[in-house]
Amino acid sequence: MKKELIFDTIILGSGPAGFSAAIYAARGNLKTAIIDINMFGGQPSNYLEIENYPGFSLIGGFELMEKFEEHADRFGVEKFPMTEIEKVNLNGEIKTIETNDTIFKANSVIIATGASAQKLNIKGEDEFKGRGVSYCAICDGAFYKDKTVAVIGGGNSALEEAAYLTKFAKKVYVIHRRDEFRADKIVQERTRNNEKIEFILNTVPVEIQGNNSVENIILENTQNNEQSVLKVDGVFPYIGFKPNTDMFAGQLQQNTQGFIETDSNMQTSLEGVYAAGDVRNTPLRQVITAAADGAVAACSAAKYIERIKEQEKVQV
Repeated sequence: MKKELIFDTIILGSGPAGFSAAIYAARGNLKTAIIDINMFGGQPSNYLEIENYPGFSLIGGFELMEKFEEHADRFGVEKFPMTEIEKVNLNGEIKTIETNDTIFKANSVIIATGASAQKLNIKGEDEFKGRGVSYCAICDGAFYKDKTVAVIGGGNSALEEAAYLTKFAKKVYVIHRRDEFRADKIVQERTRNNEKIEFILNTVPVEIQGNNSVENIILENTQNNEQSVLKVDGVFPYIGFKPNTDMFAGQLQQNTQGFIETDSNMQTSLEGVYAAGDVRNTPLRQVITAAADGAVAACSAAKYIERIKEQEKVQV
C-alpha cells in the first residue's frame, strides 16, 4: 500500500522557477515539497558559466543552482529528487501526484518543469554541449567574442539570435534546410542587412566535430546531398523548444506549441494550479525571469490556500 504525504503546495521541477517558488512558499509558512524526476537544478545546472544573473558577475550554472537549493533548505522545504512520477491529477480541490510508493496530496500545485530545446539529433551534439554547442545565445554569446559561430534554424528565434550573436562574434553563419525562412519578413530584412551574417540555405548539419571544443560542423546540401566542412567555434541550434508537460498534458490550457497559458498571477486554467518559468507561455526564458515567475506563483498559491482555510472556518 502506498504511503500518503500531505502538503499545502507541491512544486514540480527544481530549476530557478521551482526553487524560487519553494523559497517563497516555505517562507510564507506553507508546508512545501519540491519534486523532480531528475537531479535538482534544471537546465542552468548544465551551463558552464552564467554572467547575467544580478549579483554575480560570473558564476557557474551548477554553483548558482546549489545556492538556490541551499536557500530552500534554510526554510525547510522537503525535497524529492530523482522521483519517477506515474500519475498527476490536477483537478479537484485536492491535487495528487502519484509515484511508485507514494501519493503526494496538496491544495495547490506549481508547475515549474521547464522546457527542453529541440535537438538536432546529430553526432557530436551531446558530446560538445557546453563546449561549443549552446541553446541560448543570450546566455553564452559573450563567450564567442571575435569567433565564428553557426546558428541552425529558420524561424524568428534563429534569426534574432543570429543578429544578437553579431554583437560578439566576428562571423555568424545561418544554416537553414530550406531556401525560404519561416521568420517574419521584417526579421529577415534586418538579418540580411547585417554584414556579419552569411546564409547557407538548402543545407542541414549532419555532424559536429572537435577535440576539447567545437572546431567543425559537417554540412549536407539537401538538393544534391554533397557534404562540406565549415570551420566554426560554436553551434547554436534554434529549431524550437518543447515544454516538459507530458505528465499533465490535456488537463489544463496550453497554446499550440504546448506551453501552459497563465495570467499575470501565474494562475493556469485550473484553480489552485500555477505555472512558472520556461514551461509557461512567456516572451523570455531566462534564469531571472523564471525565478520571478516562481515568486509570483508561490505568493498566488499562498493567497489561494489562505482563502480555502478561511472558507473551511466559516463552514465549521
